[in-house]
Amino acid sequence: MFTGIIETLGTISNVSRDGGDLRLVIAAPAFKDKHIALGDSIAISGVCLTVIEHKGDEFSFDVSVESLDHSLIGNWQAGHKVNMELAMLPTTRFGGHLVSGHVDGLAELVEMKSDARSWRMVFAVPQSIQKYIAKKGSITIDGISLTVNDVNNNMFSINVIPHTFQVTTLSGVQVGEYVHIEVDLIARYLERLLTADKPADSTISQSFLAEHGFT
Repeated sequence: MFTGIIETLGTISNVSRDGGDLRLVIAAPAFKDKHIALGDSIAISGVCLTVIEHKGDEFSFDVSVESLDHSLIGNWQAGHKVNMELAMLPTTRFGGHLVSGHVDGLAELVEMKSDARSWRMVFAVPQSIQKYIAKKGSITIDGISLTVNDVNNNMFSINVIPHTFQVTTLSGVQVGEYVHIEVDLIARYLERLLTADKPADSTISQSFLAEHGFT
């Protein structure tokens, strides 16, 4: 489990195929002296991966077909920058929100403009996940915990302060490019609780929420 507060930027130093899987080697000098054991989890731009080797400031990870199918990792090459966060501890300050490191989908950056000293970024998401995104709710973009400003159908906007813009990969995302999205865990589990005993084709609507006392 993570909080979405990025600790450092890493640089991919090697990508290799092994059967249908992929192996990543990422250089993270800031983690060189951290106590990171084999088997520990690290969020790599929002994807929870397991450390299988650690040499100096380089960390190796195996990426399964499942992860490749639901992320952009298959497109990454040496030199690509990634956001990195170690798994949270019981004593960790909870600065963001609960992040599992399980990507729900991809979002396209459709607009980006300055907003005073910050940046306003607008993303479009697939219809399958737009229902989980709420105004002033939490969302994870490439592993970064952010607050949703507005929602308009399948598009939502966020405001990125200068610090976040400088210390994460968001500054390098261009209009038309895609990012990893993880929706809020509460929304995901709430839907499951409400629909577990309903037919597979049932959906959550305004009337459904009213019927169950949520509106």
